[in-house]
Amino acid sequence: MAIPKKLIKEIESVEALLKQGDAFLNLTIQSLDLRKVNIDWENVKIANTTFLGCDMDRETELILKKKGAILYPKIVGLPYNPYRKSFYTWQELLDGYDPDPSKDESLDLKIYNHYQSFKNCMDINEALAERIHDHAIDDAINGIVEFDETGMTKKKCVGVMGGHSILRTNPSYEKVAVLTKELTEDGYYILSGGGPGIMEAANLGAYFAGKSDEDLKDAISILQEAPSIQDKEFVTQSKKVIEKYPEGADSLAIPTWFYGHEPSNLFATQIAKYFSNAIREDILLSVSLYGIIYAPGSSGTVQEIFNDANQNQYATFGYVSPMIFFGKKFWSEDCHIYQALEHLSEGYKYHDMLAISDDVSEVAKFIKEHPPVRV
Repeated sequence: MAIPKKLIKEIESVEALLKQGDAFLNLTIQSLDLRKVNIDWENVKIANTTFLGCDMDRETELILKKKGAILYPKIVGLPYNPYRKSFYTWQELLDGYDPDPSKDESLDLKIYNHYQSFKNCMDINEALAERIHDHAIDDAINGIVEFDETGMTKKKCVGVMGGHSILRTNPSYEKVAVLTKELTEDGYYILSGGGPGIMEAANLGAYFAGKSDEDLKDAISILQEAPSIQDKEFVTQSKKVIEKYPEGADSLAIPTWFYGHEPSNLFATQIAKYFSNAIREDILLSVSLYGIIYAPGSSGTVQEIFNDANQNQYATFGYVSPMIFFGKKFWSEDCHIYQALEHLSEGYKYHDMLAISDDVSEVAKFIKEHPPVRV
């Protein structure tokens, strides 16, 4: 008989495992080194117990298999851990980073190069390892946003989408940062795609929640000394901001290795990096139940808009959420996307959840006054 999800307890540390005493019942034990742990495995009670990528000696393995435990073996020879227990951090991904591409040995680049070698002709083992990895990222997201039985998140998640090529000197960059700073201070949890441009601005603003507006402007002025992702000192300027302002509020970045090597921005405190872009986009949209803000972008942002509209039209996840277009001229005159959404949403509940504005206060107010509606 299948055990309900709520009865399965995740164990992600040796200390938590030892607290179970001799009853390892309804547990999933993830990526632990058990080779030197003092446990009498012969007398441990096992039922609905799963071991994901744990290190153990052969004798322990045989005992656990005999008792009926489910063992997913550790996968060696990869630059990433498919069974990872937590989000990435920028420090982890940029370990070994050098602004000179010929000297860059960062973990982020190593994983990307490995992925590229399989991207167009993936064998079954690599495909499985990547899916396990992305499942681990799913699990980390579920753990931090805390879905309830209706599908609503405990955190009030607001997504911010927009162009990755927007320069740090672009007025949209500062406006987005000011907006996400205000929203974070009002108790919202900011999500972005994790890259540069508008995505970096979103995480930057969230990071500076609780600090003064002058501090945020100072940070942006430091970043503007290397305005483009193509600038050699782009990451260096981000590090200067972190060094000057070492403590920041939480936000989440959800990037991907799919599109190319683009280091995740340094201002997200958690980084949920995926191999699968399709899963990554779906997660980013579905978790942002308190609304998504669309700053100017290109085809990738437009794709996300219509995916979001589809989720809203059919209430795919049980809720209808705000869609705010931050930039009147861009969305209504340059590409007419807003008018298209107004037309397509006629007769559906999300029609009244659409807004377009250039004003930070108006956007923040709309988010606050239009919470998600359960359908």
